[in-house]
Amino acid sequence: MKNVFFIVFALVTYSINAQQGSVAAFNEKWENSKNYLLEIAQSMPEHNYGYKPTEREMSFKEQLIHIRQNMDWLGKTYFDADITKVETENINKEELIKAITESFDAVKIAVIEVPDDKLEEKVDFFKGEKSKLQILNLLQDHVTHHRGQLIVYLNLNNIKPPKYVGW
Repeated sequence: MKNVFFIVFALVTYSINAQQGSVAAFNEKWENSKNYLLEIAQSMPEHNYGYKPTEREMSFKEQLIHIRQNMDWLGKTYFDADITKVETENINKEELIKAITESFDAVKIAVIEVPDDKLEEKVDFFKGEKSKLQILNLLQDHVTHHRGQLIVYLNLNNIKPPKYVGW
């Protein structure tokens, strides 16, 4: 019986400790993700921002805009991020990089305000009910997904991508 109690106690303790610091862990990874994406965005010459490998793909620029729009939507909707609307139709490279930076920073500031215990709160999401922690994971996963595509675009243009920055 003591062994069962010990195992249950250990699992509960592990679960509680794993949740503490989730926001701090996200923010560290988020900052690295931002810096890596910005290096990738800087690496592509502006005259290649319209590049797309096939007609059905988004261009390099459209990928960056899409990353920002998703970040803005999730950050504002689920974490009350203070997002500034930016017109992207004729945005140039420098303005787009600035807008992406501002979005990353706005999401980070909003997420810092969320206590770890609030990350288990359920929110309505178009794919069904999710926790705020799942939304944080989606934020990062979405950036990673499209950043991977941008790395391919760089390689297809004979541009060596920046060295990977992990956690």
